[in-house]
Amino acid sequence: MDVNAVKVRGLRRMKAISLGLLAAAALLFAVASSLEGRHPGWAYLAAFAEAAMIGAIADWFAVVALFRHPLGLPIPHTAIVPANKARIGANLASFICSNFLSTPQVLEKLRHFDPAGRLADWLAAPGHADQVGAYLKAAMRYGLDALDDDRVSRFIRATVLTRLEQLDVSHLAGQVLDVLTAQGRHQALLDEVLQQVASLIEDEAVQAKIAAVIAGEVRYLRYLGLDNLAGQVATGKIVAGVGRVIGEMGKDPAHPLRLRFDEYVAGFIEKLRQDPALRLRGEQIRDETLAHPALTDYLRGLWHELLAWLQSDLGREDSSVARRISAAARTLGSKLQADATMREWINNQVLQAAPEWIERYREDIRRYIVSRVEAWNTRELTDELERNIGRDLQFVRINGTLVGGLVGLGIHALTQWLRG
Repeated sequence: MDVNAVKVRGLRRMKAISLGLLAAAALLFAVASSLEGRHPGWAYLAAFAEAAMIGAIADWFAVVALFRHPLGLPIPHTAIVPANKARIGANLASFICSNFLSTPQVLEKLRHFDPAGRLADWLAAPGHADQVGAYLKAAMRYGLDALDDDRVSRFIRATVLTRLEQLDVSHLAGQVLDVLTAQGRHQALLDEVLQQVASLIEDEAVQAKIAAVIAGEVRYLRYLGLDNLAGQVATGKIVAGVGRVIGEMGKDPAHPLRLRFDEYVAGFIEKLRQDPALRLRGEQIRDETLAHPALTDYLRGLWHELLAWLQSDLGREDSSVARRISAAARTLGSKLQADATMREWINNQVLQAAPEWIERYREDIRRYIVSRVEAWNTRELTDELERNIGRDLQFVRINGTLVGGLVGLGIHALTQWLRG
């Protein structure tokens, strides 16, 4: 059943009751007034009924004046709600923002709310992590359906290519190398390379190959049977020499080979940044690569393959993507439950960020409420308010009738008592 219809039916019933009490008071007044001379009790009933009618009419006027002009008469200070719609909206917005959205109040609620703890408990509860996976799976499927469009792929491809066409390859390479060589990182790379070379030539199989190559080159010693011996001796010297160089460079940061390596790297980085020829060559390589049809076909194929794989996976009940999302959500919940320090950090981050967001959006909420109330149709606003609070206001009329009658009865009794 329609909620508004129920409210309207209840309002009509209460109006009928209030009007019935007024009619009953009027009938009682008429009867009591006509019979007042026959018995003193009728005077008391007449006083009760008269005061009840006055109270009922006064409260009827007050209730009706909230929403419209009583009897259609343009009496001042009536139709209060329609006449003050804008002020009501502003006051309502100020009341909500001041009493529900003030920064201290919201922060206090957040402290007691414990966002991190609630998130951890919710994710760790059975089935909730699967819900996260299902929701994100549905969202991803929707997004993939929207992206699987030639217009989107053309836009993405054009955007990517445009950005790549603006790329200064030479300068970027210089920046990357500068970062990689900062604080002597390239020296560690040099050490690693040398260690790998030393490890390689210390291998017996490699040494045997080196010895065989050397023996093959010294053919004149073959007749004396010394070719293999010469290869072994030479190989031993090579291994010893490499080991000695590595040892010297490891002990001496200012070793000449290290310094030469530093100079070469620094010079190469500077050339990448400043040399017009290198920059021009980098641009040529970039443009040739981007203009090659194979790149376009590769990007298009890669895009479609990625979408097809994701669509296929997300379309299955046992989607590996959804399963991984659910597992990650479950793990996150368990980790947060077990880590009080992390929960405290998350809560602190929320509390630190909240004031800015509260201040930022509180005025937006205020303006929204004001504009929304102003945009309401006056008649619709009045009808809506009356539907929601009009039934309760009819109790004002009922109480006014009964209380007014009792007050009138009391006044009449007091008057009679004072007269003796």
